[in-house]
Amino acid sequence: MRAIVDEGNQTKLMEMPKPALNSKEVRLKMKVAGLNRRDLYIKDRHESNAPPVILGSDGVGEVEAIGADVTRFKIGDKLIVNPGLYWNEATIASAPDLEIVGFPHHGTFAEYYVQDEDYLEHKPAYLSDTEAAVLSLSALTGYRAIFTKGQLKPGETVLIPGAGGGVSSYMIQFAKAQGARVIVTSRKEAKLRKAKELGADRGILTESEWGSALVNETIDLVIDSIGAKTLTKCLDVLKPGGRLVTFGATTEDSVSFNVRQFFYKQQMIIGSTMGSREELRALLTFIEKHQLRPVVDTVYSLDQYEEAFARLEASTQFGKIAIKL
Repeated sequence: MRAIVDEGNQTKLMEMPKPALNSKEVRLKMKVAGLNRRDLYIKDRHESNAPPVILGSDGVGEVEAIGADVTRFKIGDKLIVNPGLYWNEATIASAPDLEIVGFPHHGTFAEYYVQDEDYLEHKPAYLSDTEAAVLSLSALTGYRAIFTKGQLKPGETVLIPGAGGGVSSYMIQFAKAQGARVIVTSRKEAKLRKAKELGADRGILTESEWGSALVNETIDLVIDSIGAKTLTKCLDVLKPGGRLVTFGATTEDSVSFNVRQFFYKQQMIIGSTMGSREELRALLTFIEKHQLRPVVDTVYSLDQYEEAFARLEASTQFGKIAIKL
């Protein structure tokens, strides 16, 4: 089968063996897979002399074969991949046991994918294959940050720096469905316009003076994924007693901030990442209830994988990038 892999710290398209399955596993004939920023970084973590690993954490496929002990699915079912392995509410705090699909074990950028039935879910019927394929990792990350960790309430105001990314496109929709006011930032006016079309109430340029721009706003919650470039600006505009949830660091990892100002304002910084199996199921219920749809930026063929990776690395997309398998 053809697959996009990391081999020798290079991303390439190559032939890989069709995977076998055990008694509790399901083999999917993959239809579409979703690209995530994580896929850009595996080459920096995968040993150069290690065997090739298939990339990809998201995807939709049709059940081609099932093991003898599989009870949840049947041949022909359309399923989405849960990107978080061994994540449930009992284990989510024990990070050493948690894994994300696509490294260290094979992922979804292949014509076939095998997984234990516990880490697959039925595709929401109202979504297309492409929409569902780009859902899980980003939407689950946003869902946990907004609701489990951020505890966003109706009527509150949430600031989401970095409009245009996959997670932010979901969080805008989640927050609006929750009845919140949404403010976003971006380096580009075009992305601010698209964020408003998606439901954002206000947009400001990342390089602007946030304090002046937001002087008449009360920011109850900030969800930041940028890190060093924005975190102190987020704390400056966050209200006393407000919550800041962080789940990413697309700029530098290390941040300096005024700790005295932080504790006098009684603010909270809360870490988050991905989400549990239970949260994924809650997410699927939530989006179906509100009929929310993923924002798909571009769809590429398997042979166009280099263009797909380049577009994501340049951060020119708005929403998610998909690869048709």
